[in-house]
Amino acid sequence: MDVSLYSAAAAMNATERWQDLVAENLSSSSIPGTRQKEISFSAVQAGLAPSAPGSISNFVMPLAGATTNFSQGELRPTGGNLDFAVDGPGFLTVTLPDGSKGYTRDGEFQLNVQGQLVTKQGYPVVSDGGSLTFDPHNPEPITVSAKGQVTQGPNSKGKIAVTEFGDLKALTTTGSGYFRADSPLAQPKPATASSVRQGFLEASNTSPTLAMASLITSMRMFETNQKVMLMQSDRMSKAINELSGTA
Repeated sequence: MDVSLYSAAAAMNATERWQDLVAENLSSSSIPGTRQKEISFSAVQAGLAPSAPGSISNFVMPLAGATTNFSQGELRPTGGNLDFAVDGPGFLTVTLPDGSKGYTRDGEFQLNVQGQLVTKQGYPVVSDGGSLTFDPHNPEPITVSAKGQVTQGPNSKGKIAVTEFGDLKALTTTGSGYFRADSPLAQPKPATASSVRQGFLEASNTSPTLAMASLITSMRMFETNQKVMLMQSDRMSKAINELSGTA
C-alpha cells in the first residue's frame, strides 16, 4: 500500500470539504444573522497489518471537520418596525412546521394574513404567551422594548422569547440560519445577557473578502495534492514497468 497516495487523496477530500463550506458561507452571507461555518483539520491515526516483526504499521491521515462561528455580526439600522436584531448571545425563538422550537438570529419578520408575526418562511415568532398576533387594521405602531416587550399602541401583546444556551456548540444546524436544541447539552434558558433592537438587522458574520481568499487557498491546496497523486501514480507505474522488464 502506498501511504503517500492515500494521504494525498485524503487531503484532497478535506480541501474539497473546505471549498464546500466556503461556498455555503458565501451563498448565505446576504441572509441576516447567519453564522459562518469554519473548517478545522486534524490527523487521524490509521494502520496497516505489519508485514514483518518490528515493521512500522501506523500512519496518519488528514481529516476535515466543520464548526460554527457564533460571534455576533454587525447590527445595521433598517428603520423597519418589524425588523429585529438581538444584541448579545441570545436567539429569537420560532415554531417550526413540526411544532418544535427553532432558534434564529434573522429578525426580518412580517405579518401573515392572520396578523401573526412570522419569519420569511412563515414560522410563527414565539412570545411568552404563544404566538404574537396584531390587528392589521389598527394604525397604531408596533413597538418592542429592549427587553422584548411588544405593544401595539397602548395594548400589550406579550414579550418576544429570546433564548440563550449553556453550550452553543451543542446546537444543531437545520439550514437557512435556523438551529435546534436537540441535545441536552444545549441547555436553553431565557435570555439574561441579550437585548432586542427594533429597526435593526444583524448582518452575517461572514466576510466575503476573507471567504474568497479562503476559497483560493483551498483550491491551490487541492491542486497541490492532486499533483502529488499524479507523481506517485507515475512513480508506481514506472516501477511496475521496470520490474516487469527484468522478469
